[in-house]
This record gives sequence, C-alpha cells and structure tokens, in this order.
Amino acid sequence: MAPERPIPEGKYLKTPSGQTIHYHEAGPRRAGKPSLLFLHGSGPGASGYSNFKHNYPVLAAAGHHCLVIDYPGYGYASKPTDLDYSTPFYVQQFDEFLTALDIEQVVPIGNSLGGLLATAYTFAFPAKVPKLILMAPGGLAEASTYVPFQVGLHAMFSWVARRPTDETSFRAMLALLVHDPSALDEAAVRERYPIALEQPSEVWTRMRVGHHAERLGEIHCPILAFWGAKDKFVPVSHGAVLTQRAKNVRLIISSRCGHWYMIEEREDFNHQCLAFLSENGAT
Repeated sequence: MAPERPIPEGKYLKTPSGQTIHYHEAGPRRAGKPSLLFLHGSGPGASGYSNFKHNYPVLAAAGHHCLVIDYPGYGYASKPTDLDYSTPFYVQQFDEFLTALDIEQVVPIGNSLGGLLATAYTFAFPAKVPKLILMAPGGLAEASTYVPFQVGLHAMFSWVARRPTDETSFRAMLALLVHDPSALDEAAVRERYPIALEQPSEVWTRMRVGHHAERLGEIHCPILAFWGAKDKFVPVSHGAVLTQRAKNVRLIISSRCGHWYMIEEREDFNHQCLAFLSENGAT
C-alpha cells in the first residue's frame, strides 16, 4: 500500500454543507433495524478504520450494518482550516451524512472524542438513537479538572504542538493509549503517522467541544460503556459520573486496559456489543 494511502480507501460522501466524509461500509442494511455508526477519537492520525478494524467486521458478520467514518479533520475526510471543530459542527455533519444515506435509526459507537460526539448526537436526535455504546467518552467533566493531570493528554498536545517528523516520538505518544505495550503493533504506527503529519493544527487549536455531564439525565436509551482502569487520557473515575447521571447505563471496566478498550480487549468488546445489541429484540 502506498505511504500516502496508509489505510484502505473506502467511500466518500460530500455533505450539503460542503465537507467530505470518508467511510467504510459493511454488513447488510435491514429494514426496521438501526445502523451502527462508529466514531473514532481525536488522537493524531486517527481514522475510523484504525480505531475499529478489529470490531466492525465482527459486528457486520453478525448481521449489523456498519458505517465506520472519518469525520472532518481526520483520516481521509476534508480538513478545513477556516472553521471551529465544534460539537454543533460535528453533529450537523453526522446528520447530513446519515440523511444522505437514508439512515433513520442509528446506534452510535464512540471512543474518546467520538464518545463525546456520539452522546451529543443522541441529545440532538433522541428519536433516532435506540441505543448508545461508549468507550472512555470525553465530555463528562470540565477540562481543567482532569486535563492537567493526564500523562497521555500532555504527550498528545506536546506532539501536536511540535509535530516532530520522526516515528519514534509518535510511537511513544501512541504507546500511552494502551496499558500493555504489545497491544500497540507496528501497523497502528504505519496507519496513523502519515495521516498525522497531514493534519492541520487547527484540528486541535480550533476544537470547541466542551462538556455535557449535566445533560446526561436527558438520555433515555440504554447505554453500554467501557473503560480501561489504566486510562492515561480520560480517567476511569468519569465512568462514575456517567453511571450516576444517566438513567440506564451498564459500565464495564478492565484492569488490563488503557484508553483503547476496543483494541486491547477486542474480543470482550465485540462479545459485549453483540449481546447488548440483541437485547429486547431492539436491534
């Protein structure tokens, strides 16, 4: 695979507001059943494929329609430098994307920033979201209460600010996302590093996503959440905020995992998601 295309190329959709979303699609569309919308995190070089390549094929093989997207600023999506990467902007892009594909019901599956945005989409379109799946989602506390104390976030912001052109520093930053270093294989570095170098700094300097813990009680659909006890980016204590404030949450915590539950505990993640999606005949 050519270096300029470090992850497999899927499909592209231009939204009515002018942004290009890149995505992979797998599994059958089934009448009356929701699609699964996979939303990656904000780390440099992130893409839907690199975050969820161990998960969506399993869920698709089980009969679920999967949409694994690169949203603006990431992967092969458009990367504008003249706008704020805000929560309303992303929610609008997701809605335009799903509307263009004639998707009426969706289960968002979001990690980190993707979890924050999955939750925000649920606030905006509750009738379209029968269930919600989150992995160490952001947005559950004011940034000043935890960001200064997270080793992983410091490393990520430092790398973004300096943008060193060597894989060694990039690999060291990525290693903080996992608890067991063996979970970070060379493929993860090769997939993300070329994309990270192409991302404009505005993706982070103009990020405006905030927090929404006080609104969690508005969510009525069931939530399945995952957290690694060794998370160096979003503290596992935020899981208590989610379970205390939302109405219907099942939280699974692993002592063997950092920020990437869907990668480090992929078999458990896939198993738990399939069981959750099959409950009550909802999906």
